Amino acid sequence: MDRSWPWRRIGFCGDRTGESAPRTGPCPDPDPQGNTSNSGELTIAAVTRGERQRQVLALVLVAALWGGTQPLLKRASSGLQQVHEQTWARQLLQEMKTLFLNTEYLMPFFLNQCGSLLYYLTLASTDLTLAVPISNSLAIVFTLIVGKVLGEDIGGERAFAGIVLTVAGITLCITSSVSKTQGQPSTL
Repeated sequence: MDRSWPWRRIGFCGDRTGESAPRTGPCPDPDPQGNTSNSGELTIAAVTRGERQRQVLALVLVAALWGGTQPLLKRASSGLQQVHEQTWARQLLQEMKTLFLNTEYLMPFFLNQCGSLLYYLTLASTDLTLAVPISNSLAIVFTLIVGKVLGEDIGGERAFAGIVLTVAGITLCITSSVSKTQGQPSTL
């Protein structure tokens, strides 16, 4: 196993002992016999279809946690306008006390932060071109759906059209990403 692999992606090359030296270009990839290629391209192993599906499901869960908690946080923090103090420091402390002693606010906040943690953990193994559109775009969709369930006005037909277009775009991203993983290893 090449221990210098993470550093090779950012332009540091090293031998198998872990010694690294800065380099201006991409590092040559060793072949199985220990020789290095002179192509200068980095080869990334193909992700299996099952791994990609788990990544997509994790990102959809992140979007559900982020988007689904937003209307709940909005509803639970509505009493904040009634907090009035003389100084900005006392105002801040009173607002924090009001929010963090309110279990109706804390539960969605905790779930939202769990979504952030899952997102951070998923980024370690997921392509950014897949992670960012899925999690951020679908979070808006989940916000609209949960808002509608809670009785909020979400905008009618235009909002529904936006949801359909967003889901169609995300479907194209996922389909494109999955079809890439079925071929040969990609090169940078």
